[in-house]
Amino acid sequence: MPSSASPGDQPDHDHDHDHDNNNNNNNGNSNSNNNDNASPSPPPPAPVALTPGPRASRLQQVYNEALMRTLRANSYANFAGCFPTPAKHVPASLESVWRQLNAKLEESAKAEFNEILQEKDAVGGLNELDRLVGEAKYRKENGEGQNAVKPHTLAAKELYQAHLTPYLQEAQSTLDSELGSLQSQNVELAKRIQIQREEIQSLLSGLEAVVEDLEGAANASIQFSKENDLRQEVVQIDGELKSREEI
Repeated sequence: MPSSASPGDQPDHDHDHDHDNNNNNNNGNSNSNNNDNASPSPPPPAPVALTPGPRASRLQQVYNEALMRTLRANSYANFAGCFPTPAKHVPASLESVWRQLNAKLEESAKAEFNEILQEKDAVGGLNELDRLVGEAKYRKENGEGQNAVKPHTLAAKELYQAHLTPYLQEAQSTLDSELGSLQSQNVELAKRIQIQREEIQSLLSGLEAVVEDLEGAANASIQFSKENDLRQEVVQIDGELKSREEI
């Protein structure tokens, strides 16, 4: 049956940890020597962080407190209760897993929270809200806007007129535009009607001339008929006289 780690084993872990630290230091020294031999290059500029204001700081504080309460709820006793066998035989290993799980949970939660803050620009928005609130307080303390009419002091008629005025103005503007368009169309139609009237008058004048010509031709034909009848009568009378003389 495996047993839990005893206190006597702790120095060995410390020795291993010191050995690892020495190796890391040696690696760091070798890396620093390599860096010294390499050509120097300017370090990249540090990113400019947006300093959280009062509300942004309070938001982060509330989130951190809520996250800590959540992590405290996941105590080792509750965690070990879910795994009774490992808790009984290898409690140190189970406790190490529990610590790693909580650390990973905390790290992931904070990373996601910071990602949301950056995506939504929450810090900038809250800082802008702080600025607006501060500006409003400053204006109130310095007496600015004291003569402005407060909405709750207005009568019902004034309130609904204030709400309807923008819509009525928009409707008036639309009607004026449509009326102007109709007036332009009416002017254009009036011009076309005037042109058509002039064409009709010209046609009537031409018809009158034609009618006069026809009347003149008719009168001439009537006069010709009368003269022709007289000529026939004269010829007839002349013929009768000649016949009488021959007798």
